[in-house]
Amino acid sequence: MKLRFLLRTVATSLLLLLPAIALAKDEPKWIELHTAHFSVITDAGEKRGREVALRMEQMRAAFGQLLLRDKLRMPVPVTVIALKSDKQYGAVAPSKQSLAGGFYVPGYDRVYIVLNLFEDQPWRSVAHSLAHYFMNYNYPPAQGWFDEGVAEYFGSVQIDKQVNIGGDPELAPEWHEDIFEESMTRDNKVPQSLTQLLSSPVWIGMVDLFTMKHDGSGVREGSHNTLYYAQSWAMAHYLINKKKMPEAGTYFDLVLNQNVPVEKAIVQAFDMTPQQLEDAVRAYFNSLGNLGIALDQAKRPEPQPLDVPQPDHFPLPLTADELAISVTPLLEEDAKAAIGDATARVPEHRGQALQDLTQLTKGPKDSEPARRALARDYIQQHQFEQASDELATAAELNARDPWIWYYRSVLKYRQAQATRKEMQGLANLMQDVRAVIDWYPDLADAYNMLGMARVEGGGINSALEAQKQAIALAPRNVEYQFNLGQIYVAGKKWDQAREVFTRLKAGPDRQAAAAAKQQLEDLATLQKYGLRPENSAAKATPAGAASAPSATDKNTGAVKSAAANAPTSGSEDEDSDEPPKPPAPKPGATGPVLNLKGKIVQSDCSKPPEAVISVVSGMTTYAMHVSDSKALLVIGEDRFSCDWKNRAVSVNYRATGKREGEVVSVEVR
Repeated sequence: MKLRFLLRTVATSLLLLLPAIALAKDEPKWIELHTAHFSVITDAGEKRGREVALRMEQMRAAFGQLLLRDKLRMPVPVTVIALKSDKQYGAVAPSKQSLAGGFYVPGYDRVYIVLNLFEDQPWRSVAHSLAHYFMNYNYPPAQGWFDEGVAEYFGSVQIDKQVNIGGDPELAPEWHEDIFEESMTRDNKVPQSLTQLLSSPVWIGMVDLFTMKHDGSGVREGSHNTLYYAQSWAMAHYLINKKKMPEAGTYFDLVLNQNVPVEKAIVQAFDMTPQQLEDAVRAYFNSLGNLGIALDQAKRPEPQPLDVPQPDHFPLPLTADELAISVTPLLEEDAKAAIGDATARVPEHRGQALQDLTQLTKGPKDSEPARRALARDYIQQHQFEQASDELATAAELNARDPWIWYYRSVLKYRQAQATRKEMQGLANLMQDVRAVIDWYPDLADAYNMLGMARVEGGGINSALEAQKQAIALAPRNVEYQFNLGQIYVAGKKWDQAREVFTRLKAGPDRQAAAAAKQQLEDLATLQKYGLRPENSAAKATPAGAASAPSATDKNTGAVKSAAANAPTSGSEDEDSDEPPKPPAPKPGATGPVLNLKGKIVQSDCSKPPEAVISVVSGMTTYAMHVSDSKALLVIGEDRFSCDWKNRAVSVNYRATGKREGEVVSVEVR
């Protein structure tokens, strides 16, 4: 600690005494680096910027290996702001993370990661949050213990000449050096590490652990130094290292899709009783001798940094030579606008950040990035006129910025939600959204807005296609799922709507569950009379979800979408305003969802958009029918392909015969 303090003092003095060093190197103060998956903004020079970009890509690839995924989707763009100054970082970091190496700022539109490059390996500070990000967009809905366990396991990651992982992410040294007394002082307030918590003879029962209500999205994080987090970490440790992640997938399918009780699902998935599973995890944890060594080291009064031995090691998934990076100079005002946009999303810094952004717009050269950052904040506050003015000015400064196209669409979409009226400028909105998708094909929110715009234009089938793509990119987003149910209602696909709302009603999101319950109560009246019960449309809906389709045609009383009265000119759909009746379900197509693991050996796509895939499981071949291959929910790939052969898959389906089924979703491995 003393050495670290001295280094900080020397570094600060050098920065004060030698301000021209960076300029002497003829290097721009700010640069922006782009890789395939990250954007990095830094004032620490190209060499350090390349290191940050490489580490972020390596962490992404390493997490893909943990999930057994060849490809990880990133449906929300991630921008990393890497600051070389400890003082500058401290000015923007949340109070509870001011001494950390970095912090993570979530968002529906983009994610910011802010790193303090004065710290050693600052990217490790955001590993837990980054794990939640990847889980949210690349793994089907799961239970809280699983998400937190995997995030804690990944939270210990160290990347150098190899990937080292599996250590206790909550382990902290108990002794610190007093720089004034030049002695070691013990901190009695250091919380118990996960290793210490698991040393307790009493564990939470497995059924209780698995049924605890916990938001596993990573948005609302409390203390990680609890037995819940410790056992979740131990369970994930066991599943990953004993290669039982496929069994975990089977368990979640049984519990979440087939409504099998937790205790029975554990037996079916893991072939163990809950007590046997607990005993197996305990035995595995006790075998990890490195954890005990690290704990002993943390208790010693030694001044050197804590070097935690890691139990698990594997080769680097990506090297510097394999990574393509583009580097461009960045104007200082644009860098400040990015910092302002990030910190405006941190509640304690929002006021100052908005002042800084406003000041950037009043400088000698108006700042387009600052304008759209202000517009984004106005949208969040439902100050739509101010947001529109800022975006109009931003477009005058740089009409080719895709972020302007995106936020113009968000403005119209959110305004329609807030006012429960049709979207204004529907044709322009769809044009902007399609341009955004061309720019960033995996942006889930763009597909969601396109789906809701299409249904307002009367295009039910194309709306379903876009909405299912949004859900494929963000399988845990309840807003997108709720909107899918709304599209089904607008298309009078009552059974499909009922299935969506029933699933949301049983889900962990309370607001979505309440709104879905109301939808289910309304469906019977809506289906029978073409009208919702009075005032039901005013009921709460999930945050960001489209308003309930409840507008009625004054002449016929027929139910339309909430914005079906908007002009349909400019809509790209060829669907009629009155969608065709859905075909009668196939035998068994409304039964329970089953799961089949095997390999695709061939696909018959001779009758598009339908497809029949042949899946071999064991010695048996199954014929699985896909009603619409373009709209099929696919996990692990962008979309279904008729060219898949010898691909390992997990198929969720409803049986239509002895060896036949109607596919609900496909997970490709």
